[in-house]
Parts: sequence; structure tokens; C-alpha cells
Amino acid sequence: MAKIAVIGAGIGGLSVAARLAKAGHIVEIYEASDRSGGKCRTEWFGDYGFDTGPSLLTIPAVYRDLFIKTGKRLEHTLDVKPVDPAFTYNFADGQRVTFANLSNPKTYLEIEKSFGKDAARQWRALMDRADAMWEVSREPFVESELKSIWSLVKSKNFLRDLRIIAPFSTLRALSKKYKLHPNLAMIVDRYATYTGSDPRRAPAVLLTIAYVEAAFGAWHITGGIGSLSKALEQRCLELGVNIHLKSKVAKINVVNESATGLTLESGQIIDADLVVANADAELVYNQLVDAGVKSAKRERSKLERASKSLSGFSLLLGLDNTKGDAIELSHHNIFFPKDYDAEFDQIFDQKIAVSDPTIYVCAPKDSTMVKGANKESWFVLVNAPRHDPKNGMDWRTGGAEYAQMLIKKLDALGLNVSSRLDLLEFRTPLDLENYALAPGGSIYGTSSNSASSAFLRASNRSNVKNLYCVGGSSHPGGGLPLVGISAEIVAQMIGKA
Repeated sequence: MAKIAVIGAGIGGLSVAARLAKAGHIVEIYEASDRSGGKCRTEWFGDYGFDTGPSLLTIPAVYRDLFIKTGKRLEHTLDVKPVDPAFTYNFADGQRVTFANLSNPKTYLEIEKSFGKDAARQWRALMDRADAMWEVSREPFVESELKSIWSLVKSKNFLRDLRIIAPFSTLRALSKKYKLHPNLAMIVDRYATYTGSDPRRAPAVLLTIAYVEAAFGAWHITGGIGSLSKALEQRCLELGVNIHLKSKVAKINVVNESATGLTLESGQIIDADLVVANADAELVYNQLVDAGVKSAKRERSKLERASKSLSGFSLLLGLDNTKGDAIELSHHNIFFPKDYDAEFDQIFDQKIAVSDPTIYVCAPKDSTMVKGANKESWFVLVNAPRHDPKNGMDWRTGGAEYAQMLIKKLDALGLNVSSRLDLLEFRTPLDLENYALAPGGSIYGTSSNSASSAFLRASNRSNVKNLYCVGGSSHPGGGLPLVGISAEIVAQMIGKA
């Protein structure tokens, strides 16, 4: 039984804490903010509730497994429901296609109706490739500790797996290889942005995201995805985990290249046998671990070589349908611009706010996320460059003007926002940096803009002895399923230590 200090009460920190406490360890979480959940939160403004972080749950089995293995069933705590259709994609040429939830055959029929039989055949072939990619990458890349490329080279099926994954091919190149209909190619491009990356540079293996969505479905939690944070917090408390809010960590204490505990911003010293950091890896290695710690050099070097992920600009719109005509939307909606490449040029190269962005609108069909009849809460998200005043975009100003520009675009799309607008809040990348302690507001830490990107992400087991990393900026990456898996990997590591 060890005394373990966890930095951060995000989904990764809560998940690993629950697993470790169930195993008999003494676990204390130290969280800088006044609430748990990290980026995964449902926030209320007046009569309207919004998922201001993740607005979609895929692979709910990750959390079902966590709850079962810590002594409770997820279904006894949360109401998890499939969302159908999973997505509705809208294009600048006026075309539209819906992707059915948990039914590839239905999706193929919808593609055929929208774009023709050839397009449906193309997508089917691409999904077969995505399936194969998932099968060969799931165990070594996603569900296991990723030590080095050499451990993969030694596997008996290395050459076969290499051909399937195509590590030196980009997501964009794969679309061209399968001669996808241009609108379907835009959907594939979007999978790169799920990891904060540029599809023209991101590896083709990110196509596995398409397989995950199709095979495991799109799910909503009644009351908001942030309810998962509350449920995990309660599970931790029931297992004896102490969660210290408003307890910002100033330093990871290291003696003889081994983590020995924490120093809080208040000056309080916390002794611990092990430290688990559920904080952005850039924050961990460049601020919390002293520069003189030699064993942290490798992780710092990886962070320097990795490109940072993009960020996001969001609108929280409370709509009152008694003021204007309601517009029927799916739960998840994407509106693509005419020139998608211009968006990536502006974010990754010019590092400016996108003038004509892809717009994601989450319009939950959940009566518990509003108070009163005839009301809707829309979460609107567009990709944005990270906050970087020295080398790129400075988000200290211009947010209000950009929010108004986006509302005009929503109106131009026929969504009738202005006449119904009852509440407007917006979040910039700088806001994300401030409340989630994510440097620059980068949603996923590092991007996947290279074939080596997976190996540049922070390792779960640090070279600093007794220090572990969990969460979206560490292996295997961002998004609720992967964060939950990273917690399982770290818990298993500690159990075997």
C-alpha cells in the first residue's frame, strides 16, 4: 500500500485515483480549481446548461469497466443514451449527409442517397481499412505502455502491420488513395482536428477515429457529459480518496532523481511515495519539475520537438424559441466551409483566427439541460490557433468581435440565432489556458502532425522515478476514451511496480 499524490482532478486524475484506491492505496488529489472534472464539465448560465468540454462520449465501455472494477455499475449512476443520427454533415455546396449511429449499413445508404453509389463504395472500402488499422494498433499503440518504436519492430507481424497502418502516409493522402468524394474527404480531414492536428500532416492511422465512432457509437449522458466528472468524483469519495480543491501544485519535489511528493502554492509540503500528474505535460516538465532534474531531460526534449495542438473558440448560446422560429438540428452538426484548406493555413501557418471556419453545433435533445419550455442550449465550437502572443495569436483582445462574426455566420446558414438569442457567452483559447491550465489553450497538448507524434507524447511512466503521467497530453492521447485508458495503463503500472 502506497501513499499516492495525484495532481489534478480531471477525468484522468479521477479515473486513476479510483482504480488505485480500490487496489488499497492511500490516494490524495490536489486540484487547482474549485471543482473537479478538468475540461469535462457541464456549466450552467441562467436557464441553460452547456457541455463546455467534451460534448460526445465514445467507447463508453472504458468507463463501464472502470466502474465495475471499482465496485459499482455505471448504469446505476448515469443515464447513457445513444445519439441517432450520430452526426449530420452540411457542406457549402448545399449537400448534406447523416451518419447513423451504430449502423454502418445505414450510413452507406445515406451516403448513396447524398453522393451516389460510387461514394458509398468508397466509404465502405475506407471503413474496412479503418477496421484493419484499429485491430493492429489497438493493443500495442492504444491499450499498452508505449516504450519505444523498437518494442514494435520486434513484433512478429511488424511488416504486415506497418503496411496496414501506413505510418508515413498522411490522412489527406489516404483520402486521395481511396478517391473519396470531395465532401467525404472533408469528413476524413475532420478526424485530424479531433487530435488538434492538420490532416495534411497527420498520420493516416488517425482514420481509426472513424472506426471507433462507427463501431462503438456516439453517446450522450442525460444532464450533460460533465455528469461523468461528478460520477467519477463520487466514486473516488466512496473509495476513500481525498480531493483537495483550490490546492494548486507549485512543484513536484524530486530528490536524487526520484519524486518524493509535492509543494503546494500555499507552501505546504506533501510527502508521497508516488506522484501521478494529471496535468498538461508541458506544465509538468517545464514548470513543476525543476530544470536541474536530469531524468526529465528526455521528456523535455520530446516536448520541444512536438508541435502543439490547435485550440478552440466556443460560443454558449441560450435560445428562446418564443422569440423566433426554431430550427430542427441533430444532436451533433458540422457545417463545412467552401475552402477547408484555408482553415488549416490560417491556424497552423498564419496563426490567426479563421475567417470562414468549420462550425460544430451541439444541440442536445436533453430537457434536463434547460429550465423552462421552448428553450435550447447550443454549444458552438470552431478550431482556433492557440494563445501565443510572442509567436502567433494574442487572444487577450478580439474575442467579442469574433463571437459576433460567428453569430452572423450561423444566421447566414439559416440557423436563426440572432432573433432567438437569450444568452451569449464565449470562450477563447486564453480562457481555456486559464481555467484548465492548458498552455496556450492547446486542447490535446501536442498535435499528431508527424509520423513520430505518438512517440513524442509524454510517457505514462516518467524517467523521473516514482512519477507517472495520465491524461490527454500523455499516451495514448486526448478524448474521453483514451484518457480513461491512460488511467488504466498507469494503475496497472503501479500495481506491478
